[in-house]
Amino acid sequence: MKKPKIFNNRSFLFLIIFLFSTSLLSLRTLKKVNVQDIRISGSKLFSQNDLVSNSSLKFPIRLIFIKTNLLEKELKQNLSLKNVSISRQIFPFGLKVHVNTRTPIALGEKILNDKKISGFIDKDGFFIYKQHAEGKKLDKLTIQVFGWREKFKKILSEILITQDNYEFELVKVTFSPNGFLTVEEKDLKKIFLGFNPNLINYQLQIINKLKNEFKKNEFPKKIDNIDLTDPNKPKIKVFKP
Repeated sequence: MKKPKIFNNRSFLFLIIFLFSTSLLSLRTLKKVNVQDIRISGSKLFSQNDLVSNSSLKFPIRLIFIKTNLLEKELKQNLSLKNVSISRQIFPFGLKVHVNTRTPIALGEKILNDKKISGFIDKDGFFIYKQHAEGKKLDKLTIQVFGWREKFKKILSEILITQDNYEFELVKVTFSPNGFLTVEEKDLKKIFLGFNPNLINYQLQIINKLKNEFKKNEFPKKIDNIDLTDPNKPKIKVFKP
């Protein structure tokens, strides 16, 4: 007759502990998060205030009301991040923010509200503001990108990635205000590519072929520019003595 009683006492104890824990967790989720409750990992570049000033959150805010997906999207966009993951935590209390920064491989410039803004470009074609750039030897980057716009990311990425697999050495990539694309190569000089992004892979193949010919001394040394807007009919202009 004693065993059921012991069993009932244990069940009651477990129930009390469960209810207490549940109540405690509920109270913790209703507690307000302050700026000092934000813990950042993955980079030392950003402070708690950077995260606050680049989001729509108004602190203090109750933990349960923080929309982590929205916050991740805002920070990724506003801080030029490759990725960011945010989780609400009860113990220790607060927000855990892990960031992955982008690696600059080129200098960049864009126009915003009629003002030139200098920054960097990564291999995915994303623009990185100077204050959000992290990496070694940023002053040693040799490629420059002018006229960056959001819609040019894909074609810019193709150009930058292809360079690693081909022989040519990019110096400059320029998008005019109307979207006309021009690149400059170390030896081949200025190369006009035009408006059609669908031709870019073919055009890059031709540039690589021309560079190989240049290296074999089968190409004019005094080049002014090359017109590849119609890649099937390339036009080469050389300096006249």
